[in-house]
This record gives sequence, C-alpha cells and structure tokens, in this order.
Amino acid sequence: MSKNVDLFNALEHKTPSGFVPRWELEFHAWDAASGKHAILGHEFEKLSPAEQEKAMHQNAELFISVSEELGFSALTVPSSYWNHAPGELAYWCMPGDTRYRQAAILGKMAPPSLTLFGITGGIMGADYSPEFCYSLVDDPESIDQLVTNRLADGIESAKRYRDCGIKAAVAPADIADNSGPFFNPDQMNRWILPKLTEWSNTLRAMGMYSIFHTDGKLYRYMDAIASTGIDALQAIDPVAGMDMKTTLSMVGNRLCLCGNIDCGLLVRGSPEEVYQSTKDLLVTCKDQGSMILGASNAVQPEVPVENYRAMICAWKEFGQYK
Repeated sequence: MSKNVDLFNALEHKTPSGFVPRWELEFHAWDAASGKHAILGHEFEKLSPAEQEKAMHQNAELFISVSEELGFSALTVPSSYWNHAPGELAYWCMPGDTRYRQAAILGKMAPPSLTLFGITGGIMGADYSPEFCYSLVDDPESIDQLVTNRLADGIESAKRYRDCGIKAAVAPADIADNSGPFFNPDQMNRWILPKLTEWSNTLRAMGMYSIFHTDGKLYRYMDAIASTGIDALQAIDPVAGMDMKTTLSMVGNRLCLCGNIDCGLLVRGSPEEVYQSTKDLLVTCKDQGSMILGASNAVQPEVPVENYRAMICAWKEFGQYK
C-alpha cells in the first residue's frame, strides 16, 4: 500500500494497512539533513525574479529528496511571512505570493506518494495582550468580525493552494497553554467551535482535508473539537501533559491525531531517548489507527540529525501495521 493511501486512511479515521503515516507541521532541518541549503525568507526576497525561480526549483529538489529519505507521507509547503518573536521572521516562510509558486513547483515535481499540505490559517487563536482580552468582554462584536475575517482569509488561501495541488489545509491557532484552555466555554461556542465546523465543511466541499494545530492542554474541549468535523488535530502537546493514548480514547474514530514526540526531547535528548519515546508511542497507540507520527511542533534547526534519524529508526521497526 502506498504512503499516500495510508495517509488518507489515517485522515479519514481508518486504520492504514502499511505504516503509521509520517508528517511534520514544519521541518526546519533541511540543511542539516541534506548538506545543501534551502533559500527562504529574506534571503530569497533579495534575489532577482530569475534567481528566485531557480531557487524554488532547487528548494523543491531538496525538500522532495529529504522527504523521501525520511519517510514523510506529507510535506508542508512554506507559509506566508510571520514573526515567531518580535522583529524576528519565522524560518519556514516566503514573501508575498511566492509561496504559491513554490507550492505549484512542488506539486509538479513531487512523486504521487508525497502529499502536500499548506498552512492557510482560518481560526482565531489566543492573544494575551490586554487589548484583546478586554475586547473579549467589552467589545465582543469586534471579535465576531475578527473571526469572520480570519476564516474568509483562510478559505481564500486554501483555494489558492488547492489549485497548486495541495491536499490539506492547516490552521495553526493556539487556543490553550500548559495550564489549560485560553477561552471559556461561552467563547469557544461563539468564536472557535462554529468556525472550525464551517472551515472543515468548506474544505471538504473543496476536496481538501482540514487539520487544526494548537498547543496546550486541551482535554476539557477534546470531545467538542472532535465533533466539529475537522479531519485531524496536530500537536497533542506532551509538555502540557497531553497523552496520545488518552486523547485517542476520548475522540474515538472521529479525529486523526498527529504528533506527540516532544520537540524538547528531539533538541536536548539522546538518540537512545528519542528512539525509546518513539517506540513507546507506536507500540501503545498505533493499533487505534487514527494517528500520524511526528514532532509535537516544528522540528527546529537545532535538532541533531542523529536524534531525528533515531525517530525514523524506531518508526521503521515499530510503525508497521500487522
């Protein structure tokens, strides 16, 4: 059975017949894994149009070769510009509409077994600024407009990605932290859950899968999230105390769960520790079917390649369905 069929089965809450699918929300270790250099962000922006076109083809070759070597079932294409810290541009992004051109090139060059995902947004996440927190209580109508605009932008981005050959749209929006949900039940029922349902229904009508990413401790709302109709949830954040087996038991066959290998362990642990953690996760959870193996968040450039390869070794040994 091909990797993409196993991936689609997992996203449709069925048990794959081959291996547990593999996907990363974002993979930042391209250079270390390949010995080559991915050109992104401001470095890409400084190139001439002709140089940018050449760079995007070189990027695609690099991304595809590493994805094949590491057993990825899916590859997330670079996203739009955003700052991961004040004044610091994120790594996995490209300027303006060039991300769609990069996606189109990948769509033409990637083998059928490698499925492409795109980060579209669409869902409002937590914002700890005083202005936002006051607006939740004092000006809820402005939040109504915010979530409406956010959803419209996400759907428009998904349409453009679909036309580039992208099969799934990812909406990152942290709605919780290590202590629990940011939004109370009334706020979830007004601004988050209905938009997740609308987003997933719209994507399904477009022939795309819907994936929601959020960090944090989500047990309080897991049943409600699984009932929105989204296809998958990414992170299952171990730092917040989220356990894959427990979460799978809560959602049943309504939701595919992605991730759960601790990003901190990948950065600071030993290959042996990463191997054991991956083995434990697969042995404990894979028989429930609706899961995709990966890190709990982005795989940072600081991750030692030998640690990531240890995860792959455990997956090859324990990730196959019988």
